[in-house]
Amino acid sequence: MNTIRSTWLGWGVLTVAGAGSYYFAKRSINADRQNRFQEEQKRKRMGERMEEEERIAKLRNLSPSHRQGHLKGSDHASSPSGEASLDPAATSHSAAHESSIPKSKYEPSEPYRSRKGDRFS
Repeated sequence: MNTIRSTWLGWGVLTVAGAGSYYFAKRSINADRQNRFQEEQKRKRMGERMEEEERIAKLRNLSPSHRQGHLKGSDHASSPSGEASLDPAATSHSAAHESSIPKSKYEPSEPYRSRKGDRFS
């Protein structure tokens, strides 16, 4: 038969066992997190070092005029028409081109136009 004393003893043992397993699991999880964080920091430092080396190598390969930012032919700030001609996606389309595009059966042939005037009469 279960007595009050055996019930308290059972719950006490269960609580101690649960707390012990929580402690060791938490310690293991924290160690794994610390290892992952250190590996991530190591990868970031390595990537930053490689980028710095690439940047230095590019600076060494450029001529002195390029280092000062004077690139001939690449600045169109004074000529908007020259800049617009380099636009890769033209925005003007011909009307004939738009009408030749097939429409789905759910798309209306003409756009919806609301009726003008008093809507409540």
